[in-house]
Amino acid sequence: MSNEIENVPDVAGEWYRDIVEFAAGTPGFVQSFLAHFTELGVVLLAGIWALLWWRTRRTPVPATAGAAGVVLAYGLSEWAKTYLDAERPCRTFADLTIVASECPPTGDWSFPSNHATVAGALAVAILLVSPRLGLLAVPVAALVAFSRVFVGVHYPHDVVAGFLLGAVVTAVVVVLSRSVRPGRRAARPAPDSAVRAGSGSR
Repeated sequence: MSNEIENVPDVAGEWYRDIVEFAAGTPGFVQSFLAHFTELGVVLLAGIWALLWWRTRRTPVPATAGAAGVVLAYGLSEWAKTYLDAERPCRTFADLTIVASECPPTGDWSFPSNHATVAGALAVAILLVSPRLGLLAVPVAALVAFSRVFVGVHYPHDVVAGFLLGAVVTAVVVVLSRSVRPGRRAARPAPDSAVRAGSGSR
């Protein structure tokens, strides 16, 4: 029963069971799509970010600031996983059949979700550089996060926490990088104006 699971909200266990049972009843092509999208979605987001980096690489604060946020968010999520040692739901609910080929081994902890963290971080990194592409990136990231529950390897609160961690950390890093942008140098007079000034003084 979900109310017997230590350090897991009752509703999270109930929602996990409902989603996994729903997933088991979906057509095979839906299961296959979401099982692969859990990785391909992150690759797609990384590709969009790489495109933005190339387009903004010569600006004062390029998309590199977003990449720093993604790396920091991932590091924090990995630290939290090892610190909290939350067991995977597919081990706790061993009676359920999951879409994933196998349950991650003990030691590959559940909270928060690294995939959701990276997806949320990349989505915000993209959104803050290009709102138009961000409108595509955010739902892609949300689907990546949901797919982790759908395939049975995370609780809902794992992916929500991971997504928010990635989004908030990246937003803070990008905003701070913009606020500490070096000030502009004083403009020098154009050569033509200097010549004209010299000519007028004769």
